Amino acid sequence: MRALADRVLQILRQLRGPATSDAVFEATALIVGGAFLVLGFVVALPVFWGRELSISGAGSIGVFASFGGAVVAAAAFALGRLATRPEEPDPDGVRDGFSVPGDRLRWYDLIAIAFAHAAIAALGWLGVAQLLERSFTDAPVFAFPGAVLVAVAFALTGYVCFLSAVALTPMVLSLVLAVFLVVGAFASMLASSDVHWWRDNLSALGMSTNSASIAFNVTLVIAGVMITTIARYATAGLPAIDPLDRRGRFIVRGGLILMGIFLACVGIFPVDEFFLVHNTVATGMTVVFAVVVVGLPWFLPSIPRVFVAFGWAYVLVIVLLAAFFAVGYYNLTAVELIAAVLIFSWIIVFLRTAGSVTREPAAAEAPAERMPPAR
Repeated sequence: MRALADRVLQILRQLRGPATSDAVFEATALIVGGAFLVLGFVVALPVFWGRELSISGAGSIGVFASFGGAVVAAAAFALGRLATRPEEPDPDGVRDGFSVPGDRLRWYDLIAIAFAHAAIAALGWLGVAQLLERSFTDAPVFAFPGAVLVAVAFALTGYVCFLSAVALTPMVLSLVLAVFLVVGAFASMLASSDVHWWRDNLSALGMSTNSASIAFNVTLVIAGVMITTIARYATAGLPAIDPLDRRGRFIVRGGLILMGIFLACVGIFPVDEFFLVHNTVATGMTVVFAVVVVGLPWFLPSIPRVFVAFGWAYVLVIVLLAAFFAVGYYNLTAVELIAAVLIFSWIIVFLRTAGSVTREPAAAEAPAERMPPAR
């Protein structure tokens, strides 16, 4: 299998031309997309031949594009990672946007990110198919145009996922996390066997009695793994001039990793089977978030004060929501949804903000000139 992958990459390098600029990855992505275009048409046409297909539903082109798109997404992501693999690995080299030489994505990080790409492709094409079904009510699809549509879906999926894999920067990873969470959450809501799940709480989607439990819980576990990856991305390049800087960076990184672990545990321990553990880790994630956000100016003095104020406002909103729930003004689902949106949006913005804090300005400041955090 490894030899086959190396042979495929060798052919791709020959087709894309001399590696003289970053444009070679764009050319390679087009080749990959074209290959999946041909593959999709060749596979779909015999399957669809002689049939009159529906746009969505069982046996439809939407289902075919969804499951096939997931496979294509994972394959294109793997090809992208192989394409960026250095021919002579340098243990002290920098890769994937990390600022610390030698740091890299681990195998479990890559598996989680590949799964997120596959899930986005699968659920995304299902959603597009359902939208088209409602737009073209009772419209039949014949074999040839159906095969063309599936081929285009495969080509687009392969092209986007390949480019995502070769340019897996912190910002790209944060966007993948955001899209994955949104797609996974809405898919779980739509697939829920309890249409009134929102009357209880958000965790009701993960109950073992709910048909959406697997989708919801797996989304949380994969998202938790991705957040631990983001923790390394976001803190790798932060200034660490003296022991105080290193300790603050360690605390922030540990807090983000702990949030990822807690989020994964929320999916691992459904509320109906592990009530105490589930509520403990869910509450713990919120508490850790508050500690990191409130203490950020002391942990990371180089972080802009505007972002600090931004985080403090988020914490105040979450506290206000908790107060509304305590007096019965909001139900628990509303509080959990808004708090989740605030926490994950803060993580994404933090990733971008931390990336803008370079080592050079920090190194120019002497430790003795450290100013106390704004109050």
